[in-house]
Amino acid sequence: MNFFQAMQINASALSAQTVRMNALSANLANVNTTRTPEGGPYLPKSVIFQSRPDFEGSLQQALFSEQEGVAGVEVSEIISHEDAVKEVYDPAHPDANDQGYVSLPDINVVTQITDIMTASRAYEANVNSLKAAQRMALKGLEIGG
Repeated sequence: MNFFQAMQINASALSAQTVRMNALSANLANVNTTRTPEGGPYLPKSVIFQSRPDFEGSLQQALFSEQEGVAGVEVSEIISHEDAVKEVYDPAHPDANDQGYVSLPDINVVTQITDIMTASRAYEANVNSLKAAQRMALKGLEIGG
C-alpha cells in the first residue's frame, strides 16, 4: 500500500464520519419536532456504512493473491426509522389528536450524544492517521533527496 492509498482511505473515513455527524446532529435538533414537510413527527435517521475497495487494492489482490486488498468506507444509505415515534399525552399542544396525544420522535438524547462522541473520536483518529501518512511520505522524500 502506498501513502496516497492510505490518505485516500482516511479521506473516505472522514467523509463518512461527517455524514454520520450531520445525521446525529439533525436527530438532536429535532428531538421535539412534531411537524415536518412530509407530515407527522420527525423520523430519526441512521447512517449505514459499507466497505469500499479501491481499484488499486483490488488490482493488487488479483495479481498477487497473497496480498489483501485494502478498502475505504462509504455511506451506503441513510435510513429513517419509521417506527421511532412515541405518543405523549399533552392535550394543550396544537398538534394533539382528539384523545390529547401528540406524536413525537422517539429519540434517546443520551444515545445520540454518545454516538456523536464516538463519531468525533473516529474522525479525530482518522485525522491523526492521515497526518502520520503525510509525515511518513515527507520523511521518504527527505531520504531520497
